[in-house]
This record gives sequence, C-alpha cells and structure tokens, in this order.
Amino acid sequence: MRWRGRRQSENVEDRRGVGGTAVVGGGIGVLIMALLVGLLGGNPMAVLQQGQQNVAPMQQGAGNELSEGEIEAGEFAKTILADTEDVWTKLFNEAGRRYEPPILVLFSGRVESACGMASAASGPFYCPADKKVYLDTSFFDQLANQLGAPGDFAQAYVIAHEVGHHVQNLLGYTDKVEQVRRTGSKVDANEASVRLELQADFFAGVTMNHTQRDKNVLEPGDIEEGLRAATAIGDDRLQQQSQGYVVPESFTHGTSEQRLRWFRKGLETGDLSQGDTFNTNNL
Repeated sequence: MRWRGRRQSENVEDRRGVGGTAVVGGGIGVLIMALLVGLLGGNPMAVLQQGQQNVAPMQQGAGNELSEGEIEAGEFAKTILADTEDVWTKLFNEAGRRYEPPILVLFSGRVESACGMASAASGPFYCPADKKVYLDTSFFDQLANQLGAPGDFAQAYVIAHEVGHHVQNLLGYTDKVEQVRRTGSKVDANEASVRLELQADFFAGVTMNHTQRDKNVLEPGDIEEGLRAATAIGDDRLQQQSQGYVVPESFTHGTSEQRLRWFRKGLETGDLSQGDTFNTNNL
C-alpha cells in the first residue's frame, strides 16, 4: 500500500513511551476471547477480568523512547486516519452534513478511556462516550502472527473499521443498538451488535474504495490482505480457536463469511446506500 509521503492527521494523541502498566500472562485463550469482544468495537474488559486472576502487572519505565518500528507504525496510523477524514468529509458534505473526525489515541500497554480501562490484549476499539479510537500499535504484530492477517492494507482495514464505528455514532446507529441492549433480549442484543459490526466492515470497505479512487494507493496483493483480515476476525473462527467449538447464538460480530462479504461489498461499490445492515434480512 502506498502510504509514505502523504498527509498525516493531526487528530492524534500519542500516549506511547510515557510509562504505564503492561499486562502479561492470562493465556492465549483469554487474548482471543478478548479480541472477540473488543476487536473492532466494544469494551473487552468484562472478558479480561476473569483472566486477570492469573495476570501479573509489569511496570514500564516512564519516558521510554519509541523504537523505529513504533514510530513507523504511528506514522502509518496517522496517514490512514487522514484518509478516513478525507473520505468521510467528502461523503458527509455530499449528504449536506458536516463530518466531525474522531481522535486517534495511540497507547502502549494499558489505557484509560471514557468507556473504561483497556489493555493491549483488547485490540483496537472505539469509545462512543469520548469519540476516540484507541490503538496499541503492537496489535499489528498480533494481527499478523496470531490471526494470520499480515500486511499494511490489513492494518488500514482495522483502522477504517474503527472509524466506521465513529461514523455510526454520528449517524445514530450506535444509539439504536444501545437501546436494544438496554431493553431487548440477549438474542436481540447480539443480533443488533452483529449488524453494527457488519456495517462498520462495510464502511471500512467504502473508505478504501474512495481512497483508491482519489489517491491510487493500492499495490498488488493489498486487497487480498484486507480480505484475509476480515475473514480472520469472524466470531465462528475466533470461537473455534479459543474453545474448540462454535456457539452461533452468542455471536456479536458476525461470521468470517459475513464480515468478508460486507467488507468486500463496500470495497467494490463505495456506495453508502447499499450498506444499511439494519434494514435487511440477509446478513
């Protein structure tokens, strides 16, 4: 993906290298289940609390300097965030609305948000309460090595998905899902969550579609990277990895097939009118 030398967003809080607490231990099962809940939206701390009984805190020194890899990961994230700003500003303007971009918080180890505390094991997440996207850039290594989805386009998909949750918040979809969670059954709440996640996948695809149209950023193999990432984080695949069996009624993010299909739809069409996952029977 051609990202170097392009505009970087200034809507970034870089909290890395300023000390904090990293979490070690807990086991890969806890990590994957936390990813299931927290990856690409949501607060995974309810899952991590059980694993905390076997987790030992490890203090990081204050004022740690960032490595070259961390610096590059931050520059990449800022560039992709700038792409999302350009795309959604344009699309909101076309709809007669004003786009309010989110803040991207880069952190190491643990971070405090308006949605609560989270750790690096949580994966990236969006907090509607403060309208911020949170990312520990070490997640890119987890994406490649633990989830089998390497590559910069896969990383861009993750960021675009989280910004997609911000767009949903601005458009009122997040409030609708929260209403279902407060008043509906567990089954209804899970289905609403799946619809929210699949729409964020679609929005991520739309973002990449328009970025390619406007800036010609794709290189050979990029699309395959993004599709692998969408497939890697399906509920069915993560549950199979973590517990050896699948419980469809507990899905909150969608199957690998669903996530792949909605991301691909946004990527191929770039048409927002085709992404209302809340008004379709065919997810």
